[in-house]
Amino acid sequence: MIAACQSFIDQGLVTFYTPDSYDRESWFTTWKSPEEMGRAHDRYDQYMIQELVPLIKHERNWQDGLMATGCSMGAYHTINFALRHPDVFDQSIALSGAYDARFFTGDYQDSPSVYYNSPIDYLEKMHDPWFIDRYRKNLFIVCVGQGNWEAPHIDETQRLEALFQRKQLPGWFDYWGFDVPHDWDWWRIQMPYYLDQLVAQGRL
Repeated sequence: MIAACQSFIDQGLVTFYTPDSYDRESWFTTWKSPEEMGRAHDRYDQYMIQELVPLIKHERNWQDGLMATGCSMGAYHTINFALRHPDVFDQSIALSGAYDARFFTGDYQDSPSVYYNSPIDYLEKMHDPWFIDRYRKNLFIVCVGQGNWEAPHIDETQRLEALFQRKQLPGWFDYWGFDVPHDWDWWRIQMPYYLDQLVAQGRL
């Protein structure tokens, strides 16, 4: 992915920070309860917001908003971070994600640590004007292919899009062709495509 976006890096338009995920200790575990999965993810969230983000801003001497990006599981993190922390991440590009924590936990939703990491759930009941106002100022790009292995991600993208529409939130929901599978080859095409769009809009 970095190579696919190299021209934007070389022009000084973007700097990528690529922290390791914590998914093997949270959503991908087979031995933890859903509540423990959510708590583990909360620790990752705290690390990102309380440690990594301040480090990035210090290193880059940057005090404005950041962009979150990711594909597949990274797309889930992208939307979750962008919705939970709209004052930190004001632009987001999510490719082929799952946005309902039940994708990882089954039907379990009885813990705040799961509910508040399930974007489709907490966004549906979000009425706090502090969040809503920031969502309306921010940029959300949510893309999914319609080829092999994308079926569950199409469904979750459509559900998220419907929520954005009901709440009158800005969002670019983009459905690529039936020849576009859930695969890195296409994500490497999609990410620079959207960065190009942001350049054209003067957002980079």
